[in-house]
Amino acid sequence: MSAFHDLTLHALDGRDLSLAPLKGKVVLVVNVASKCGLTPQYAGLENLYQQYRDKGFVVLGLPCNQFAGQEPGSEADIQSFCSLNYGVTFPMSGKIEVNGHDRHPLYRLLAGEGAEFPGDITWNFEKFLLGPDGRVLARFSPRTTPEDPALVQAIEKALG
Repeated sequence: MSAFHDLTLHALDGRDLSLAPLKGKVVLVVNVASKCGLTPQYAGLENLYQQYRDKGFVVLGLPCNQFAGQEPGSEADIQSFCSLNYGVTFPMSGKIEVNGHDRHPLYRLLAGEGAEFPGDITWNFEKFLLGPDGRVLARFSPRTTPEDPALVQAIEKALG
């Protein structure tokens, strides 16, 4: 099992969100925010999840308030916003730090020293595509939409 699958996050609903059940699945990890110009990407992320989840694909949303304070609400606010406005059904964690001293261990793994695609997260909706083994296959800019052919092709290739 990879270090990714060893992690447990705090879910939006307060429960533990173990990543172990994602072993064998292709995962798109995305830091998200409710008050960002890119927030409409939630719709595309949910569409991707619905389209490919039966083939072993999961979107993992990670709310973050580190970019211009664009995720100011409580976890209940975030859950309500995502559900009411975008019908989000993919798993989401509670708020985490993606950069800096308090960077969550998941982001140390994804973008920290020694990572496949190291470097600070640049903005909300930056995406990491992980293979079934938990290895990072690709990193996509926040401006890469969920519908972008390069992202869709990478998902389809990872799914085999």
